[in-house]
Amino acid sequence: MAKTIMVVDDSASLRKVVCIALKGAGYDVLEACDGRDALNKLTGQKIHLIVSDVNMPNMDGITFVTEAKKKAEYKFTPVIMLTTEAGEEMKKAGQAAGAKAWVVKPFQPAQMLAAVSKLVLP
Repeated sequence: MAKTIMVVDDSASLRKVVCIALKGAGYDVLEACDGRDALNKLTGQKIHLIVSDVNMPNMDGITFVTEAKKKAEYKFTPVIMLTTEAGEEMKKAGQAAGAKAWVVKPFQPAQMLAAVSKLVLP
């Protein structure tokens, strides 16, 4: 059975690029347009990994990850932050919220898939 990855980004074109790469690698993908949308879609189903942007309207990625980690079903779900933010302070905030990896845009799909494969166990 394919592993499910949630992709959270307010850029539809970036979500599409990430989804194409993930689906091409054999993953099932659940999409959300911002943190609030993503939180509403976390309804108890198994999510093996979350890939989230940081800067989004309605609810930013750091707040989303913090809130998602409060849900028992997603407490241990690994998170990759995929963002234009490269500053140490933002990375520390992401780690404090529960992010396991930080990929800076623009990125190569292979770079992101390498991070995904390290965090999604077979």
